[in-house]
Amino acid sequence: MTLHTGRHFLQIPGPTNVPDRVLRAMDMPTLDHRGPEFAELGHAVLAGCQRVFRTKQPVIIYPSSGTGAWEAAIVNTLSPGDKVLMAETGQFAVLWRGIAEKFKLDVEFLSTDWRHGADVEQIEAKLAADREHKIKAVCVVHNETSTSCVTHPFEVRKALNRINHPALLMVDTISGLASLEYEHDAWGIDVSIAGSQKGMMLPPGLGFNALSEKALAASKANTSMRSYWDWHDMIAINKQGTFPYTPATNLLFALKAAIAMLEEEGLDNVFARHMRHGAATRAAVKAWGLDTVCLDPHAYSPALTAVMVPDGHDADAFRKAVLENFDMSLGTGLGKLKGKAFRIGHMGHFNDLMLMGTLSGVEMGLDLAKIPHRSGGVLAAMEVLKGRDVVAMSKSKAAVA
Repeated sequence: MTLHTGRHFLQIPGPTNVPDRVLRAMDMPTLDHRGPEFAELGHAVLAGCQRVFRTKQPVIIYPSSGTGAWEAAIVNTLSPGDKVLMAETGQFAVLWRGIAEKFKLDVEFLSTDWRHGADVEQIEAKLAADREHKIKAVCVVHNETSTSCVTHPFEVRKALNRINHPALLMVDTISGLASLEYEHDAWGIDVSIAGSQKGMMLPPGLGFNALSEKALAASKANTSMRSYWDWHDMIAINKQGTFPYTPATNLLFALKAAIAMLEEEGLDNVFARHMRHGAATRAAVKAWGLDTVCLDPHAYSPALTAVMVPDGHDADAFRKAVLENFDMSLGTGLGKLKGKAFRIGHMGHFNDLMLMGTLSGVEMGLDLAKIPHRSGGVLAAMEVLKGRDVVAMSKSKAAVA
């Protein structure tokens, strides 16, 4: 086993690097989760989550992974046999569909080539043809972590509004929240689904549902069985600053610290930082002569960049070379992209020098793994970070305008 010194470079797109401040916040004695001191913490994190999601509506915090938050969204609002419309934008959309099918939902899955976001025109056409309003929910992944393609939720909401379709809009923003601009209320999202281990800068272990009044009404009318995931049990006792069952107490201390860090930087500044790092990384990929998985500039992710390796080469062999030689973890290709792509995470607790170290490790790894490429990717990224590549930055901003 190779001996490494210094800190491991964790550049997968989640779980992300946890700031020391957040780690120290977790280092607390166990607290009585029915006592007054915990109630103060509970009220603080519930209100803080509303500010991060940019909503005045309830935000539910579960001791769970993002997968649990997916399930909670389904069992609170939908019943077996209900029809839902989903877009196959990548591996995580595939996994979400799998959960829906286990709950006996009738899923219509709109396929893509995994190199674009969801086709909003296709979604609108399907909704327009649904004259009997059998479709009860439209489910999209905001930031598809397997492909680095973004689907813009407000565009899907506009499609629903244009044809006055009553379906709920559910958005997986597990790797989007606190990395990409997100407006739960202003964009008309009914259920937002997120997790703690991405832009929120926490270890895995917390799942989130942000709700709308329409989603709450649907859950009250829904007769499907649920217990652990029940929104209304949560909301009732959250008013006292506590939870219906034992919460992940020390992760809530961490959540309070992470929200403070996000708000000290300013959420708009957090989003701009991610945009800048995404533009710099894509400039490096272009200089190397490689292709990003995402082919649509409008769908480029600021939070991660998925990169194709040339035919005949193994992305996982490249990742192994980087790990063994530079102690840096890069994300593997998932599903259809297994062995064909690697993923560079640049989300969460991250800065310019961390990005330059990451891209240097990638460029050296390309040499070691004998992946055909040109040199100069690191220099190209530096030009973006120094503000000289105005064109690259303006294109990045236009991509999410």
